[in-house]
Amino acid sequence: MEIKYCSNCLFPETKPDLSFNDEGVCSACTAAELKDQGIDWEERAKQFHEIVDHYRLPKEKTGWDCIVPVSGGKDSTYQAYFMKEVCGLNPLCVCFETTMVTALGQANLDNLTKMGMDVIHFKKNNAAYKKMVIEGFKRLGDEMWPNHIGIFTIPVLMAVKFNIPLIIWGENPQKEYGGPSLDSVQSRILNRRWLEEFGGLLGNRIQDMVGVEGLTEKELSPYFYPSDEEINRVGVTGVFLGSYFFWDARKQLEIVKQYGFGVKEDGPIEGTYTNYENLDEKLVGLHDYLKYVKYGFGRATDHVGIDIRNKRMTRAEGLELVKAYDGKYPYYGVNNFVEYSGMSKEEIDAIIDSFTNPILFKQDENGKFLRDEAGNLVRTFEVK
Repeated sequence: MEIKYCSNCLFPETKPDLSFNDEGVCSACTAAELKDQGIDWEERAKQFHEIVDHYRLPKEKTGWDCIVPVSGGKDSTYQAYFMKEVCGLNPLCVCFETTMVTALGQANLDNLTKMGMDVIHFKKNNAAYKKMVIEGFKRLGDEMWPNHIGIFTIPVLMAVKFNIPLIIWGENPQKEYGGPSLDSVQSRILNRRWLEEFGGLLGNRIQDMVGVEGLTEKELSPYFYPSDEEINRVGVTGVFLGSYFFWDARKQLEIVKQYGFGVKEDGPIEGTYTNYENLDEKLVGLHDYLKYVKYGFGRATDHVGIDIRNKRMTRAEGLELVKAYDGKYPYYGVNNFVEYSGMSKEEIDAIIDSFTNPILFKQDENGKFLRDEAGNLVRTFEVK
């Protein structure tokens, strides 16, 4: 099979909602070029500081100036650092508990308090969450589906609860990875519509989980976005920091490391070549692998694209990394999911196969997917 790849990075045409211009350059690279050449960042910074000053509490008033949604990862650590150290605000960090936290992820989350920030760590109803994890895995091929919702709803719920109107998000994923429309790429505000259209819910809504294994709306309360009336009463405004300042994860990483942020010192994260992304979750390798079996590219392709757009590597260098890291069976992630879900590896593999694209991966005469000696799927296409 012949797949069209971006002439600048290595995004394939199989990536949902990706588009190419007449020169064969993908929409993610086009957005990056706009970021490089078409934006007056000094003017954007001025706009951001005007927003911050508008929401800044008077010195004599107690409370928090803004909410920073955090995971303990490098990006959210940088967001918290920026709002406190650069903008001089008193941020409230809000974390939605991930599925299976790593020791390093927990340490990085705890480090935020050492940096001088208050942190609310929302500990979810694990019984209800686990039902959604398994249902999301079976129904959508995404075991992190409820996490995608919680990381966006809990900070907004806390904003309403504590009457804190300003929420500071990090990068706009559509700017970095390419999105379905110009509207999403140019958006500077994260609201209910952004979450439902661009937040990775795969066409599923939290209402669709009511009744699954007896789940009730009350049990799912943390996953419902506040009403428009509540949003308007507080005046909740969510803005992407990356829309006002040039987002460069590697440069930002070096800053937060000086404040105690730790990376994975014993090698890269499963599924890619970097040691500083997705440090908090044990299942991330499985999550990224499910994308690979559906669309023929994984997390290494994402990271290569960013490094190419930021002029840190050539396309040829990125190609070698994609060939080396994309598509490897995620033994670490699957073994942890066996422990978490109670499902057997055979059951998990069968569900993975049900989402595997038969056009992209070879099968035998009985329709069984072919694998090499390491357990990796055999492609019908060449990455180039």
